Amino acid sequence: MKNKIIEIILNKGNEFISGEELSKQLGISRAGVWKHIKTLKEEGYNIESVNKKGYRLAEKPVDLLTHQNICHDLNTKFIGRNIIHFQTIDSTNDYAKKIANEKEDGTVIISEEQTKGKGRLGRQWHSKSHDGIWMSIILKPDIMPYKAPFITLIAGASIVKALNNLGVKTLIKWPNDIILNNKKISGILTELSAEIERVNHIVLGMGINVKTMEFSQEICDIATSLYKEGYKVSRVDIVRNILDEFERLYIDYVKNNSKEETLKICRQYSAIIGKDIYILNGDNKEQVKCLDINEDGNLIVEKQDKTIREIMSGEVSIRGIKGYV
Repeated sequence: MKNKIIEIILNKGNEFISGEELSKQLGISRAGVWKHIKTLKEEGYNIESVNKKGYRLAEKPVDLLTHQNICHDLNTKFIGRNIIHFQTIDSTNDYAKKIANEKEDGTVIISEEQTKGKGRLGRQWHSKSHDGIWMSIILKPDIMPYKAPFITLIAGASIVKALNNLGVKTLIKWPNDIILNNKKISGILTELSAEIERVNHIVLGMGINVKTMEFSQEICDIATSLYKEGYKVSRVDIVRNILDEFERLYIDYVKNNSKEETLKICRQYSAIIGKDIYILNGDNKEQVKCLDINEDGNLIVEKQDKTIREIMSGEVSIRGIKGYV
Protein backbone atom coordinates (compact mmCIF):
# COMPACT_ATOMS: atom_id res chain seq x y z
CA MET A 1 0.00 0.00 0.00
CA LYS A 2 2.83 2.43 0.79
CA ASN A 3 4.15 1.83 -2.74
CA LYS A 4 0.83 3.00 -4.19
CA ILE A 5 0.88 6.06 -1.90
CA ILE A 6 4.34 7.19 -2.96
CA GLU A 7 3.45 6.60 -6.61
CA ILE A 8 0.45 8.93 -6.26
CA ILE A 9 2.53 11.56 -4.44
CA LEU A 10 5.32 11.36 -7.04
CA ASN A 11 2.76 11.85 -9.82
CA LYS A 12 1.40 14.94 -8.05
CA GLY A 13 4.79 16.67 -8.17
CA ASN A 14 4.59 19.94 -6.18
CA GLU A 15 0.84 19.67 -5.63
CA PHE A 16 -0.69 18.61 -2.32
CA ILE A 17 -3.02 15.63 -2.05
CA SER A 18 -5.24 15.34 0.99
CA GLY A 19 -5.30 12.40 3.35
CA GLU A 20 -9.00 12.11 2.61
CA GLU A 21 -8.38 11.78 -1.13
CA LEU A 22 -5.67 9.17 -0.55
CA SER A 23 -8.01 7.32 1.76
CA LYS A 24 -10.76 7.26 -0.92
CA GLN A 25 -8.44 6.21 -3.75
CA LEU A 26 -6.86 3.38 -1.80
CA GLY A 27 -9.81 2.22 0.28
CA ILE A 28 -8.03 2.56 3.62
CA SER A 29 -8.55 4.78 6.67
CA ARG A 30 -6.80 8.14 7.06
CA ALA A 31 -4.98 6.63 10.03
CA GLY A 32 -3.75 3.92 7.66
CA VAL A 33 -2.57 6.60 5.22
CA TRP A 34 -0.65 8.36 7.98
CA LYS A 35 0.97 5.08 9.06
CA HIS A 36 2.29 4.49 5.54
CA ILE A 37 3.41 8.13 5.18
CA LYS A 38 5.40 7.73 8.40
CA THR A 39 7.10 4.61 6.99
CA LEU A 40 7.93 6.42 3.75
CA LYS A 41 9.52 9.27 5.69
CA GLU A 42 11.63 6.77 7.61
CA GLU A 43 12.78 5.32 4.28
CA GLY A 44 14.07 8.75 3.25
CA TYR A 45 11.22 10.41 1.36
CA ASN A 46 10.97 14.07 2.41
CA ILE A 47 7.17 14.30 2.53
CA GLU A 48 5.69 17.58 3.72
CA SER A 49 2.48 17.42 5.78
CA VAL A 50 0.33 20.58 5.99
CA ASN A 51 -2.96 20.84 7.88
CA LYS A 52 -6.02 21.14 5.57
CA LYS A 53 -3.80 20.65 2.47
CA GLY A 54 -2.42 17.17 2.85
CA TYR A 55 0.86 15.72 1.65
CA ARG A 56 3.45 16.48 -1.01
CA LEU A 57 7.14 15.92 -1.67
CA ALA A 58 9.13 18.78 -0.18
CA GLU A 59 12.02 17.97 -2.53
CA LYS A 60 12.75 15.59 -5.37
CA PRO A 61 14.14 12.29 -4.00
CA VAL A 62 17.41 12.12 -5.96
CA ASP A 63 19.17 9.47 -3.89
CA LEU A 64 16.57 6.80 -3.12
CA LEU A 65 17.11 3.74 -5.31
CA THR A 66 13.65 2.28 -4.71
CA HIS A 67 11.46 0.76 -7.42
CA GLN A 68 8.89 3.57 -7.29
CA ASN A 69 11.47 6.34 -7.39
CA ILE A 70 13.53 4.97 -10.27
CA CYS A 71 10.54 3.87 -12.35
CA HIS A 72 8.68 7.16 -11.95
CA ASP A 73 10.47 8.89 -14.86
CA LEU A 74 11.91 5.79 -16.52
CA ASN A 75 11.35 5.56 -20.29
CA THR A 76 12.08 1.86 -20.84
CA LYS A 77 9.65 -0.81 -21.99
CA PHE A 78 10.98 -3.70 -19.88
CA ILE A 79 14.49 -3.05 -18.57
CA GLY A 80 14.13 -1.97 -14.92
CA ARG A 81 10.35 -2.23 -14.87
CA ASN A 82 10.77 -4.70 -12.01
CA ILE A 83 13.33 -3.51 -9.45
CA ILE A 84 14.21 -5.43 -6.29
CA HIS A 85 15.89 -3.09 -3.79
CA PHE A 86 17.98 -4.15 -0.79
CA GLN A 87 19.65 -2.20 1.98
CA THR A 88 22.41 -4.80 2.10
CA ILE A 89 23.21 -8.04 0.27
CA ASP A 90 26.23 -10.27 -0.29
CA SER A 91 26.31 -9.78 -4.07
CA THR A 92 23.62 -8.53 -6.46
CA ASN A 93 25.01 -10.83 -9.17
CA ASP A 94 24.85 -13.90 -6.92
CA TYR A 95 21.28 -13.09 -5.87
CA ALA A 96 20.26 -12.43 -9.49
CA LYS A 97 21.62 -15.84 -10.53
CA LYS A 98 19.55 -17.54 -7.79
CA ILE A 99 16.27 -15.99 -8.91
CA ALA A 100 16.91 -15.60 -12.66
CA ASN A 101 14.75 -18.53 -13.77
CA GLU A 102 11.64 -17.24 -12.02
CA LYS A 103 11.97 -13.50 -12.75
CA GLU A 104 11.05 -11.65 -15.93
CA ASP A 105 13.50 -10.37 -18.52
CA GLY A 106 14.93 -6.99 -17.51
CA THR A 107 14.55 -7.42 -13.73
CA VAL A 108 17.04 -5.25 -11.81
CA ILE A 109 18.56 -6.13 -8.44
CA ILE A 110 19.99 -3.06 -6.67
CA SER A 111 21.45 -2.73 -3.19
CA GLU A 112 22.75 0.09 -1.03
CA GLU A 113 25.61 -2.17 0.10
CA GLN A 114 27.34 -5.40 -0.95
CA THR A 115 29.30 -7.40 1.58
CA LYS A 116 30.86 -9.71 -1.03
CA GLY A 117 30.87 -7.58 -4.17
CA LYS A 118 33.04 -8.98 -6.94
CA GLY A 119 34.59 -7.87 -10.18
CA ARG A 120 36.14 -9.55 -13.18
CA LEU A 121 38.43 -12.57 -12.57
CA GLY A 122 37.04 -12.94 -9.03
CA ARG A 123 38.50 -9.68 -7.74
CA GLN A 124 36.82 -8.03 -4.74
CA TRP A 125 34.68 -4.96 -5.43
CA HIS A 126 34.34 -2.58 -2.48
CA SER A 127 30.66 -1.64 -2.16
CA LYS A 128 30.05 0.64 0.83
CA SER A 129 26.54 1.52 1.97
CA HIS A 130 24.96 4.40 0.01
CA ASP A 131 28.33 5.28 -1.58
CA GLY A 132 27.59 3.98 -5.05
CA ILE A 133 25.37 2.08 -7.44
CA TRP A 134 25.59 -1.69 -7.12
CA MET A 135 23.13 -3.38 -9.45
CA SER A 136 22.56 -6.39 -11.67
CA ILE A 137 20.21 -6.89 -14.62
CA ILE A 138 18.66 -10.27 -15.46
CA LEU A 139 18.53 -10.74 -19.23
CA LYS A 140 16.94 -13.53 -21.27
CA PRO A 141 17.88 -12.83 -24.89
CA ASP A 142 16.97 -15.23 -27.70
CA ILE A 143 20.52 -15.41 -29.04
CA MET A 144 23.25 -18.01 -29.45
CA PRO A 145 25.68 -18.19 -26.51
CA TYR A 146 28.66 -17.02 -28.60
CA LYS A 147 26.90 -13.67 -29.05
CA ALA A 148 26.62 -13.03 -25.29
CA PRO A 149 30.06 -11.39 -24.70
CA PHE A 150 29.09 -8.41 -26.85
CA ILE A 151 26.51 -7.47 -24.19
CA THR A 152 29.44 -6.39 -21.98
CA LEU A 153 30.29 -3.77 -24.61
CA ILE A 154 26.65 -2.68 -24.71
CA ALA A 155 26.78 -2.18 -20.94
CA GLY A 156 30.00 -0.16 -21.16
CA ALA A 157 28.59 1.99 -23.94
CA SER A 158 25.41 2.54 -21.90
CA ILE A 159 27.24 3.65 -18.76
CA VAL A 160 29.63 6.00 -20.53
CA LYS A 161 26.82 7.50 -22.64
CA ALA A 162 24.58 7.93 -19.57
CA LEU A 163 27.32 9.67 -17.57
CA ASN A 164 28.23 11.93 -20.47
CA ASN A 165 24.53 12.80 -20.82
CA LEU A 166 24.77 14.02 -17.22
CA GLY A 167 27.92 16.07 -17.89
CA VAL A 168 30.50 13.58 -16.60
CA LYS A 169 33.31 13.18 -19.16
CA THR A 170 34.03 9.48 -18.87
CA LEU A 171 35.81 7.03 -21.18
CA ILE A 172 35.85 3.24 -21.65
CA LYS A 173 38.91 1.09 -20.98
CA TRP A 174 38.05 -1.95 -23.07
CA PRO A 175 36.24 -4.13 -22.35
CA ASN A 176 34.52 -3.37 -19.05
CA ASP A 177 35.99 -0.43 -17.10
CA ILE A 178 34.70 3.15 -17.10
CA ILE A 179 37.38 5.78 -16.59
CA LEU A 180 37.27 9.32 -15.21
CA ASN A 181 40.45 11.42 -15.10
CA ASN A 182 42.53 8.30 -15.81
CA LYS A 183 41.08 6.36 -12.87
CA LYS A 184 38.40 3.68 -12.67
CA ILE A 185 34.93 4.64 -11.45
CA SER A 186 32.92 1.71 -12.75
CA GLY A 187 33.24 -1.97 -13.64
CA ILE A 188 31.05 -4.53 -15.36
CA LEU A 189 30.74 -8.25 -14.64
CA THR A 190 28.79 -10.39 -17.13
CA GLU A 191 27.90 -13.96 -16.14
CA LEU A 192 26.27 -16.42 -18.53
CA SER A 193 24.10 -19.49 -18.00
CA ALA A 194 23.71 -21.37 -21.28
CA GLU A 195 23.39 -24.68 -23.08
CA ILE A 196 25.12 -25.47 -26.37
CA GLU A 197 22.61 -23.65 -28.56
CA ARG A 198 20.63 -21.43 -26.21
CA VAL A 199 21.07 -18.83 -23.51
CA ASN A 200 19.23 -19.57 -20.27
CA HIS A 201 19.98 -16.15 -18.81
CA ILE A 202 22.65 -13.50 -18.52
CA VAL A 203 23.34 -11.61 -15.30
CA LEU A 204 24.89 -8.23 -16.01
CA GLY A 205 26.48 -6.63 -12.95
CA MET A 206 27.45 -2.96 -12.75
CA GLY A 207 29.28 -1.16 -9.96
CA ILE A 208 29.73 2.61 -9.96
CA ASN A 209 31.64 4.62 -7.35
CA VAL A 210 29.50 7.70 -6.76
CA LYS A 211 30.23 9.21 -3.34
CA THR A 212 33.30 7.32 -2.09
CA MET A 213 35.99 9.77 -0.95
CA GLU A 214 38.58 7.37 0.46
CA PHE A 215 39.96 4.19 -1.11
CA SER A 216 42.20 1.50 0.33
CA GLN A 217 45.93 1.78 -0.26
CA GLU A 218 45.66 -1.19 -2.62
CA ILE A 219 43.47 0.69 -5.12
CA CYS A 220 43.82 4.41 -4.32
CA ASP A 221 46.11 4.97 -7.34
CA ILE A 222 43.68 3.46 -9.83
CA ALA A 223 40.18 4.09 -8.40
CA THR A 224 38.09 7.20 -7.92
CA SER A 225 34.45 8.32 -7.64
CA LEU A 226 32.18 10.95 -9.14
CA TYR A 227 32.12 13.02 -5.93
CA LYS A 228 35.90 12.77 -5.52
CA GLU A 229 36.33 14.21 -9.02
CA GLY A 230 33.88 17.03 -8.32
CA TYR A 231 30.70 15.65 -9.97
CA LYS A 232 27.70 15.78 -7.61
CA VAL A 233 25.28 13.72 -9.70
CA SER A 234 22.05 12.08 -8.53
CA ARG A 235 22.27 8.30 -8.19
CA VAL A 236 18.67 8.02 -9.39
CA ASP A 237 19.41 10.04 -12.53
CA ILE A 238 22.43 7.83 -13.24
CA VAL A 239 20.42 4.61 -12.91
CA ARG A 240 17.55 5.89 -15.05
CA ASN A 241 19.93 7.09 -17.78
CA ILE A 242 21.85 3.81 -17.83
CA LEU A 243 18.67 1.72 -18.08
CA ASP A 244 17.31 3.93 -20.87
CA GLU A 245 20.56 3.81 -22.87
CA PHE A 246 21.06 0.10 -22.26
CA GLU A 247 17.59 -0.94 -23.41
CA ARG A 248 17.92 0.98 -26.68
CA LEU A 249 21.29 -0.60 -27.58
CA TYR A 250 20.32 -4.03 -26.24
CA ILE A 251 17.12 -4.25 -28.29
CA ASP A 252 19.01 -3.12 -31.39
CA TYR A 253 21.47 -5.97 -30.90
CA VAL A 254 19.13 -8.77 -29.82
CA LYS A 255 16.22 -7.99 -32.17
CA ASN A 256 18.03 -6.47 -35.17
CA ASN A 257 21.52 -7.97 -34.80
CA SER A 258 22.85 -4.40 -35.03
CA LYS A 259 26.13 -3.49 -33.34
CA GLU A 260 26.72 -0.20 -35.13
CA GLU A 261 25.66 2.27 -32.44
CA THR A 262 27.37 0.36 -29.62
CA LEU A 263 30.66 0.15 -31.54
CA LYS A 264 30.44 3.81 -32.46
CA ILE A 265 30.13 4.77 -28.77
CA CYS A 266 32.89 2.36 -27.70
CA ARG A 267 35.26 3.81 -30.28
CA GLN A 268 34.27 7.44 -29.70
CA TYR A 269 34.76 7.20 -25.94
CA SER A 270 37.69 4.78 -25.94
CA ALA A 271 40.47 5.51 -23.44
CA ILE A 272 43.00 3.34 -25.29
CA ILE A 273 42.53 3.48 -29.08
CA GLY A 274 45.63 5.05 -30.61
CA LYS A 275 47.69 4.51 -27.45
CA ASP A 276 50.51 2.18 -26.45
CA ILE A 277 49.33 -0.25 -23.77
CA TYR A 278 50.49 -3.35 -21.93
CA ILE A 279 48.76 -6.68 -22.48
CA LEU A 280 48.88 -8.70 -19.25
CA ASN A 281 48.46 -12.46 -19.33
CA GLY A 282 49.47 -14.06 -16.04
CA ASP A 283 53.12 -13.12 -15.47
CA ASN A 284 53.61 -12.08 -19.10
CA LYS A 285 53.55 -8.40 -20.06
CA GLU A 286 53.70 -7.26 -23.68
CA GLN A 287 53.69 -3.70 -25.04
CA VAL A 288 51.44 -3.14 -28.04
CA LYS A 289 49.66 -0.28 -29.78
CA CYS A 290 45.86 -0.31 -29.67
CA LEU A 291 44.48 0.26 -33.17
CA ASP A 292 40.73 -0.33 -33.07
CA ILE A 293 37.76 -2.36 -31.86
CA ASN A 294 36.50 -4.68 -34.61
CA GLU A 295 32.95 -5.66 -35.55
CA ASP A 296 32.94 -8.50 -33.03
CA GLY A 297 33.92 -6.14 -30.22
CA ASN A 298 37.45 -7.53 -29.99
CA LEU A 299 40.53 -5.36 -29.60
CA ILE A 300 42.90 -4.97 -32.56
CA VAL A 301 46.51 -4.28 -31.56
CA GLU A 302 49.86 -3.93 -33.30
CA LYS A 303 52.75 -5.83 -31.75
CA GLN A 304 56.28 -4.44 -31.67
CA ASP A 305 57.24 -6.63 -34.64
CA LYS A 306 54.43 -4.84 -36.57
CA THR A 307 52.17 -7.90 -36.74
CA ILE A 308 48.47 -7.37 -36.03
CA ARG A 309 46.69 -9.34 -33.33
CA GLU A 310 43.04 -9.66 -32.33
CA ILE A 311 42.31 -9.91 -28.61
CA MET A 312 39.05 -11.28 -27.25
CA SER A 313 37.57 -9.93 -24.03
CA GLY A 314 38.22 -12.25 -21.12
CA GLU A 315 41.56 -13.44 -22.50
CA VAL A 316 43.79 -10.83 -20.89
CA SER A 317 43.94 -7.61 -18.85
CA ILE A 318 45.34 -4.34 -20.15
CA ARG A 319 47.15 -1.41 -18.54
CA GLY A 320 48.44 1.94 -19.71
CA ILE A 321 52.16 2.51 -20.19
CA LYS A 322 52.31 5.23 -17.50
CA GLY A 323 49.44 4.20 -15.27
CA TYR A 324 46.01 2.60 -15.25
CA VAL A 325 45.27 3.89 -18.75
